[in-house]
Amino acid sequence: MQLIDGSKIITEACVRAGADVYVGYPITPSNWFYAYAQKRFPLFLAGPDEISVLQWMAGFAAAGRMPVTATSFPGLALMVESLNMVHMMELPMLIIVTQRLGPSTGSATTGAQGDLLLLRGAISGGYPLPVLCPSSFEDCWSLAYEGIRTAIRYRTPVILLTSKEMVMTHKSFDLSSLPDINKVERETPEVELPYQSYRAGAGGVPPFIPLGDATHQVRINSSTHGNLGLILKESPEAMANTRRLKDKLEQNISAFTFYELDEEAGAGELIVSYGISADAARDAVTEMRRNGKKVSLLIIKTLLPVPPAVLDILERYEKQVFVEENLPGLLRELIYGQARNRNIRSVNKIGSMIAPSEILR
Repeated sequence: MQLIDGSKIITEACVRAGADVYVGYPITPSNWFYAYAQKRFPLFLAGPDEISVLQWMAGFAAAGRMPVTATSFPGLALMVESLNMVHMMELPMLIIVTQRLGPSTGSATTGAQGDLLLLRGAISGGYPLPVLCPSSFEDCWSLAYEGIRTAIRYRTPVILLTSKEMVMTHKSFDLSSLPDINKVERETPEVELPYQSYRAGAGGVPPFIPLGDATHQVRINSSTHGNLGLILKESPEAMANTRRLKDKLEQNISAFTFYELDEEAGAGELIVSYGISADAARDAVTEMRRNGKKVSLLIIKTLLPVPPAVLDILERYEKQVFVEENLPGLLRELIYGQARNRNIRSVNKIGSMIAPSEILR
């Protein structure tokens, strides 16, 4: 048993999974990642600002390293252009986003769940980014590993979306409950000659060879390009390569779909939550069942792209209640848009965490 916080668990999991570079700029409430990473990562670099952080990470990723950083909304806003660059280049990295109350700089010491739809639209053209969201310390451990694995396997930046309360609140936790983590090994690429940096391989993912390879000419390009990595515009090859950025994630999403389903036989109502609000939802379900009400619970851990398996679960329930710490109901809007349905309701709040009693009410 240790008194520990989620940022230390995530940091340790990243290193054990094979992440070997941390590039950081300290920002509340991600500061403890910055502190822990200096002690645990093989290489730690302090960037002068968030733009430089992601540019440096791109260089490390292109050279075959696995970089990690952590930030919150103001830093993420500065990273968006570079995030688009590394998405187009297809470079693996993990970006931990610790949510806090906005808009703008908001309150650095108040939590929230406000960045989901920003991440949904972060890549110009609506191309998807994998977004994983831990709802417990166990998730902090397992999803950090899965984030590294997904980034390497599908050549993509991955977002680990967490919150101030998850990564800064200390609580007693039994570390022996966590399974071992093995390093994510990069497979030796099967290269079809002549090598083309962006010719798709298995699952729509081009085999990765780092810059500086002595055998093959490697081109990394953030503009619209063809298989060779040379700039092309509206050619069929370039358009197919750009469409592939969407297809490779959506077609392989079952490999990084994670959720927790506590389903009760005969229940017609489903409570849906994610992240830090999941604990209140779990407690509310326990109380409802104690009072004889049949209800099921869905905690979504893969938020983007929205997994078909999650949609299949939602379609089984006529009545749904979405629990999330923001005003509009971002998860509900992500799934159902602006459509109004009296059987789909929300519990929303800002400035403090949602209590189980508010869900019950």
